[in-house]
Amino acid sequence: MKTTVHGIHHVTAIAGNPQENLDFYAGVMGMRLVKKSVNQDAIDTYHLFYADAAGTPGSDLTFFPWPNMGPGRPGVALTMEVPFAVPLGSLKYWQKQFDDLGVNYAKIETRFGETTLPFRDPHGLPLALVETDDERPFVPWQKSLVPPGHQLRGMHSVRLWERHLAPTETLLTDRMGFTLIGVENGWHRYGVDGGGSGKLVEVKEMPEESRGRWGTGSVHHVAWRAHDSEEEMALRSVIESAGLNPTPQIDRFWFKSVYFREPGGVLFELATDGPGFDRDEDMERLGEQLILPPWLEPHRKEIEAGLPFLKMPGAGSN
Repeated sequence: MKTTVHGIHHVTAIAGNPQENLDFYAGVMGMRLVKKSVNQDAIDTYHLFYADAAGTPGSDLTFFPWPNMGPGRPGVALTMEVPFAVPLGSLKYWQKQFDDLGVNYAKIETRFGETTLPFRDPHGLPLALVETDDERPFVPWQKSLVPPGHQLRGMHSVRLWERHLAPTETLLTDRMGFTLIGVENGWHRYGVDGGGSGKLVEVKEMPEESRGRWGTGSVHHVAWRAHDSEEEMALRSVIESAGLNPTPQIDRFWFKSVYFREPGGVLFELATDGPGFDRDEDMERLGEQLILPPWLEPHRKEIEAGLPFLKMPGAGSN
């Protein structure tokens, strides 16, 4: 049986000030804060998870806020943009929203036949909104400041810069189940599980470009969906047999993870669909309290003392 991922699970990026991050994603963008936790590898910083109402895999954009870190440097071996899916006809709403709230955005463009609005978040992270009628799992957040008909449906794709296309393409197509869908303006679009919104990755070969560097406003890693632990470990074996160096499986409590760098240097993760964000919180109250995995709970007092207070924005707070 051919191993395959099943699309994007989540994307994790680096932010600056955590309150500014919360105000933008829960306020301006209308996403639900489904989990307020800490970086399990650096517990003095938050890990904030934004998604649809249920934290559906593929809808989740997460952040490590490191306000003292300098800005990232664009370049190869990084994910250079995170496009989100929105319903057809939504971009007029979003342009007015951005105008009213002072969000900088670029001209609407067409990519692979899809109407696209590029923009950046307050810390410089490159994002885009892509109009699509592709069917995909989505649970609207009724307390959002954004009407359900215009809410973000989840990541549409991710866009990578690579110095050399071929090694990355081989990994995607031979090991991870992707198929080349098309080429446009130097971008190579690949789809998995039949393609469609949330199951896409776009890669551009940039042989003269310098290597990028993590910092605020940059993507830390892209996580790809595995249905369960058994499938994840089968994928891990395939990644290891390709000469890469995947980590052991790591229990993140809400899902299980395996990390590796693809041949061009972009950090990838394999993440299981479950157990899910309601494993330790009632679905109606996701994101309201600081949640720690069981092994960090004994250190709650000192962890809380080292974190800044966060206030939910506006009437759309959980």
